[in-house]
Amino acid sequence: MPDYTVAVLGLGAMGLPIATRLTTELTVHGFDIAAPRLALAADAGIAPFESAVAAVDGVDAVLLAVRDGAQLHDVLFGETGIADSLQDGSIVILTSTVGTDGIADVADQLGTRGVELVDAPLSGGPARAGQGDLLIVVGATPAAREKAAPVLTLLASTLTVVGDRPGDGQALKTVNQLLCGVHIAAAAEALALASALGLDPAATLEALQGGAAASFMLGNRGPRMLEAYSDEGAEVLSQLDIFVKDMGIVSSAARAAHLPVPVASAAEQLFLIGTRHGLGAKDDSAVITVVKPAPQ
Repeated sequence: MPDYTVAVLGLGAMGLPIATRLTTELTVHGFDIAAPRLALAADAGIAPFESAVAAVDGVDAVLLAVRDGAQLHDVLFGETGIADSLQDGSIVILTSTVGTDGIADVADQLGTRGVELVDAPLSGGPARAGQGDLLIVVGATPAAREKAAPVLTLLASTLTVVGDRPGDGQALKTVNQLLCGVHIAAAAEALALASALGLDPAATLEALQGGAAASFMLGNRGPRMLEAYSDEGAEVLSQLDIFVKDMGIVSSAARAAHLPVPVASAAEQLFLIGTRHGLGAKDDSAVITVVKPAPQ
């Protein structure tokens, strides 16, 4: 669809490969507050803009890769927000995990401007984003989903519609993050215990992945956990402080639903301890260092 234009706001670890993937079939505008990211975007065939307002002028869709709900509101309705610059009939695709709080209000505010919100949080990481191999869950009206289809079908290998309301996607992603956070924490404890019992961690990981204890997070984060004490540490593919945010969203949602989540709460504490140890910007696999003492 060469006549379809999408603006990607936020060209960080996920936003840039997303935008690059979209250039394979669509016209892509890009904006990021960091000049080096704009330069990388230009090299990838993305049209760089010096402001978010300029980037969204006349586009069919805006894809937001923001950090949290506060940043979402600022991008849309802040002093330099884009909401009043969006054309009637366009859509905003929210790909970030920000939780359900305030999503209905955001959708209502955009609706008064003739713009629909497509709630489409995604999972998969930067490499899979660049390959169009993401898991995306969507909450939006059928009309908005149809408008977003050129973008979402390029990015997703698994696209699941969970409801017709913005917020439905965030709700399912919250459940997803509960499991992801717990699985990472459990993998860290298991591999730390293996070391404490004198087992070879790499051999243990291989054995566990062949049986009922296997999980995606054990297989994905486990090898990086084994690199946690190297001089370089594991490559940062997902910062630990992202799970502090996401497990906070889980805890908030559970409290609002009056639902006890003791296992998720314990995992959240592990990630919080990690940030207190200065690991917030490290790969989330570094959480193993919270429970496993450094080798002597």
